[in-house]
Amino acid sequence: MDFLYSQETLSSLDWVLRAIIAFFFLLTVAKLLGQRSLSQLRVLDFAITLVIGNIIAHPLSDEKLGMEGSIITTLVLLILYLVCVFITVKFPFFRKFVNHSPITIIKNGEILYKELTRAKISIDVLLEELRENKVDDIKKVALATWEPNGKVSIFLHPEYEPVTPSSLNLKIEPFSFPKTIILEGKINFNELAELNKDEEWIVSKLKNSYQTDVKNVLFATLDNNDNLKAFLYK
Repeated sequence: MDFLYSQETLSSLDWVLRAIIAFFFLLTVAKLLGQRSLSQLRVLDFAITLVIGNIIAHPLSDEKLGMEGSIITTLVLLILYLVCVFITVKFPFFRKFVNHSPITIIKNGEILYKELTRAKISIDVLLEELRENKVDDIKKVALATWEPNGKVSIFLHPEYEPVTPSSLNLKIEPFSFPKTIILEGKINFNELAELNKDEEWIVSKLKNSYQTDVKNVLFATLDNNDNLKAFLYK
């Protein structure tokens, strides 16, 4: 166990053992911290990111440390990470250890305080998440779950859901995402061709609608219905 302590030199095996112990130690610490501390990072991603960052930083700031140990350690951690990712896919029990299961924190308009404590979040944080989702009344919430990525999924009671065309049985046109046809005064001919338009058409359209030339356009989009929206340099 000498590899755990300060040494004049370390063998390759010592570096490998140090890397393995550091990896699983930080994985455990990250698990204990709770998902709120990790924000949108999964526990496994958080651990590998933090460890590798520290490993690479030390030899760059300490002239007494060589790069060999850091390279070996980083490669070991990379292999460990890939193995852990594979195991989480194949074995549910390990996936449950690495990733938190979703925790129900609101059900039928009632806050489940024990589950809130389990998720390691406060009432203030819960209210913040509700505000971010534009929920003004907890009683409107049918179900809210604390997800493994640190976010809250909120489902409102049907009577409080926003009205959509489908709920009113209205027919609407298919979705069409506008294409960027001009960017910083330059025409994107590939996008223009997909819309069956040419340079002459867009130049004419800009003249008629905006009384300007292509070179004066910062950004412009065009949809399948020939709706042109242009933003000029100002």
